Amino acid sequence: MHKIPVGVLGASGYAGRELCGLIARHPDLTLAWAAAHEQRGERMRLPGVGSVAFVAAEEAPLGDAVVVFSALPHGASAAWVARAHAAGAKVVDLSADLRPGHAPTPGCGAVTADAYGLPELERDSVRTASIVANPGCYATAVLLGLLPALANGLVAEDATVSVAAASGVTGAGNAPRRELMFAEVAEDFRPYAVGNHHRHLPEMRAVLERFACPADLVFTPHLLPVARGIIATITLPLAKAVADPQALWRAHYAGECFVAVGDAPPALRDVVHGNVARLFVMALAGVRRPTLVIVSALDNLLKGAAGQAVQNANLLLGLDESAGLTA
Repeated sequence: MHKIPVGVLGASGYAGRELCGLIARHPDLTLAWAAAHEQRGERMRLPGVGSVAFVAAEEAPLGDAVVVFSALPHGASAAWVARAHAAGAKVVDLSADLRPGHAPTPGCGAVTADAYGLPELERDSVRTASIVANPGCYATAVLLGLLPALANGLVAEDATVSVAAASGVTGAGNAPRRELMFAEVAEDFRPYAVGNHHRHLPEMRAVLERFACPADLVFTPHLLPVARGIIATITLPLAKAVADPQALWRAHYAGECFVAVGDAPPALRDVVHGNVARLFVMALAGVRRPTLVIVSALDNLLKGAAGQAVQNANLLLGLDESAGLTA
């Protein structure tokens, strides 16, 4: 059976490796090339499907790929997105460079994304796009938790939406850093980017603005001593009480293949190695105004990165959205 050729820029990083593995097992895609400049000429083993040889980005035949995934670092990706697009490929960019709310990357011309690749929000736009900005992992977890409230105008106008989220260390990339060494993270738990300065905040705020939601958003990420996974706990003040928030959230996500609303808060073991976001919502007791707590969990390398990128590529190519992915 004829398969659609795709390429991966930044294939040696955590998200890039995950992409290569997903593509190798995908029923409709084939990996035409995998670019990793510093590891060009080396081979990467893909469990169960063999190995792939890395080429330098400059040597990658961009035009041979129908879709190019860019898993390059933030700030370096936009220029390669422009090159791949000029070569005739559709592009899914996993960096922050083209996400809403972010300033254009200097020296990259007018390259912009046609769609923000959160399918549960922009599925139709993704289908007709040529460049898709894949959301950040934290942003995916938080926005999926908030979308039912935003769509129904439930957020109090003077609200401060507070998010405490924790991620495994793969979310920080695979560049060697002392603070991410095993001895530094094991048996520890700590916040970072304290003060509301995290890179994913601009895209989250941009989505709130799309719904004309004036609420403040306070986001504090934490580092978990695990390899992968994200859990976000969201405190959401409401404009009015909701009698059955679970029913509202389930109705909003009815028919979605990669969002599940459960009866109990999800754990990391419920989401790792799957392209699914699991949500839980309930009303808080003992507060003076109606307030919800929402718990959102996902695998930062799958629904938060590579899996969602494949989901977007499936939409771009007119394939079954769930092809090559499991919840």
